[in-house]
Amino acid sequence: MAEQETGKSPGWWRVFHDKFVVEERFMSQDARRNLYRTAVGLVILGTVLFLVILAGVLQHGGLTAVDEPVRSWLLTQRSEPLTTVMIILAIVFGPVALPVIVLVVTVAWGLLAKHAWRPMLLAGAMLTGVILAQLIGRSVGRQRPPVDLMLFGADSTFSFPSGHVLGACDFLLVTTFLVFSRRKNPWAAAAGFAVAGVGIFFAAVSRLYLGYHWTTDASASLSISFVVLGGVIALDTWRTARIPGERVTGTLSKAHTGAD
Repeated sequence: MAEQETGKSPGWWRVFHDKFVVEERFMSQDARRNLYRTAVGLVILGTVLFLVILAGVLQHGGLTAVDEPVRSWLLTQRSEPLTTVMIILAIVFGPVALPVIVLVVTVAWGLLAKHAWRPMLLAGAMLTGVILAQLIGRSVGRQRPPVDLMLFGADSTFSFPSGHVLGACDFLLVTTFLVFSRRKNPWAAAAGFAVAGVGIFFAAVSRLYLGYHWTTDASASLSISFVVLGGVIALDTWRTARIPGERVTGTLSKAHTGAD
């Protein structure tokens, strides 16, 4: 009341506090249950797929049988215009541009949104992906394809999984979920995930085309991203999804205000 009478805006501490109030939201019990089922399904799918791929990599068999045929076919498709396009894609999803894009999106989203919960989840998912890629890469120690066939400079780091593809998968899939999970239109969500899928496809193809990864490297990255996405869905549902009648802790949450 005093703030309204004096015309003063809320203090910085109040603004900071309100920014980090979690945006709880009402939904039916079935809807929340389906979110948990989706999360568990993604974690199981991603884990199983990753273990199958990993077994093939360690034993030099299984799904790795597709690696050489795909690489050989892509070599026959190389051309100067296509190489230029693939290099641009590799830069966009690379270790310099993508972190900058993620930082800009996260900071801008956090500043412009009423709550910072979703951009914080995105940042956490991206960091988790980076840590997993480093740990798995050093543990497996898989060699990359021949250096003399790389088209954008030599790279002697480990090949499995692809950090470029994992970063692209995490960013596109998690962002799509966090945006469309607050929308009521399932067709819009389907379109969003379709666009994300196209982006992931081109990110993976660019790394294979330029000669830096095997097909199973990119596939393993996608499987890891499924696990990360499942974790994000589970955490977001646990913290924000409320059934009518349950206690709401965030005084400025969507569940409390009914705001979009």
